Amino acid sequence: MERLRLVLQYFQSNSESISNGICIILALVSVKLYTSFDFNCPCLPQYNKLYSLGVMIVPPIILFFLGVLVNRHTGIMMDEWMRPIGNRSKNPAVVKYLFSAMIQRALLAPMVWILVTLLDGKIFICAFSVSVDPALFSGLPNNTGLDVIKIMAKVPCKEDVIFRNSSFRKAVSRYVRCYSQAVGWSILLFLIVLGALGRLVKPCFDDHAAFLQTRYWSNYLDVEQKLFDETCVLHARDFARKCVVQFFEDMREDAVLRLPHPTFIVNVREEWEDEEEERLHGISKQEQVDQLLNKWYYSKPELDVTRIAHRPRTCVTWEDREGKTLYSDV
Repeated sequence: MERLRLVLQYFQSNSESISNGICIILALVSVKLYTSFDFNCPCLPQYNKLYSLGVMIVPPIILFFLGVLVNRHTGIMMDEWMRPIGNRSKNPAVVKYLFSAMIQRALLAPMVWILVTLLDGKIFICAFSVSVDPALFSGLPNNTGLDVIKIMAKVPCKEDVIFRNSSFRKAVSRYVRCYSQAVGWSILLFLIVLGALGRLVKPCFDDHAAFLQTRYWSNYLDVEQKLFDETCVLHARDFARKCVVQFFEDMREDAVLRLPHPTFIVNVREEWEDEEEERLHGISKQEQVDQLLNKWYYSKPELDVTRIAHRPRTCVTWEDREGKTLYSDV
């Protein structure tokens, strides 16, 4: 349970971890879909290969676009690529980094599907059983009146009557499955070696400082968009509350009830109103909200926080009657 909690905390720590978690879930879903998929080869020479290639290619395409759709990097990359320049210049390296991260994660589930189908071998047998030379095996059922191509196309159908009490179908299936698994393991080995070489060779040719800068600013774009969305949600909630309260106050009848009013209630109400005004940031009209959102899109703020980082702050100093400093937070 403790390990599961740590894993969940990792996947919830940032958007990159969340994207990794979603891609892993999609990969597991692809395995589950394949294991629950009822694969029935048509066992006809003109349809076997077409059906098998369709099962091997179409689901990976669907999983790829699904991975692109659920990947948060997709939206961030498109926003950065399509936005007007405004006060902030575009960095092609950041867009390239986000695109690479999106493609790598989106390809995980399709590659898992293809590898599982190859290692299982049923689709490969259906597609290429017709291409096997029957002379390599003994026991070909030649008393059925069918030509050799039609007999080989029925190899994936183990319940067919022409292969009853015959070891020919099993021998051909084992032969084709060996090729299928060899191709699957070769692809897996190639991907692992390619990834390892990329890890080892890339630092020798790339500027690591530039890579750190690119990764930093790609993470910054993600965090900035999150904070902007959260601030908009808080502003919309307070804006809606103000509108509703103002509506009810306008509808209220003018009635005066004179009661003594405790001072602490006044202070609490003033503090609450000040806090709401601070969260509204002075934006109290629809035109102002539209202008703010329009400016955010067409003129993103420049990456310089010098003014807010060095703005003056109030310092408190305690002195005794003689003017000697007792405490200061300067």
